[in-house]
Amino acid sequence: MQARMNHPAMVVPDAMKALQALGELTKHGLPEKLLELVHLRASQINGCSACVDMHPKMARKAGETDERLFAVAAWRDTPYFSDAERAALALTEALTRISDRADPVPDAIWNEADKQFDETELATLILAIASINVWNRLNIAVRQPAGAWKA
Repeated sequence: MQARMNHPAMVVPDAMKALQALGELTKHGLPEKLLELVHLRASQINGCSACVDMHPKMARKAGETDERLFAVAAWRDTPYFSDAERAALALTEALTRISDRADPVPDAIWNEADKQFDETELATLILAIASINVWNRLNIAVRQPAGAWKA
């Protein structure tokens, strides 16, 4: 597969810098392994091949296991995730699939995330979910090939 055009983050001056700055902010409020699980799950939902390829590699570098990475798509039905990780994955799915239901983030999902994370952590998690969704949309629009960006 070949990209349709140069990546928008490379074409628009300062776009890459801004997107990377947002990504950096989220690295300081939550564990890296949790962020990579969130990035992978949103990317799976969105069908972003570049990110589905890249984020497991980044997660492994952070110490994540293949067992857990293989189970991310079925996280509800596996015993491998903590309550905080489950809350983060549920919020990731809700914020990624915002048009799938009348109430995109039901109180049950919000309340569980709010129980697991303090306000700064929850804000960081929301920013991380928004950020990966931006990257997914950019990559999908230009058909960014998997493997083009090395972790």
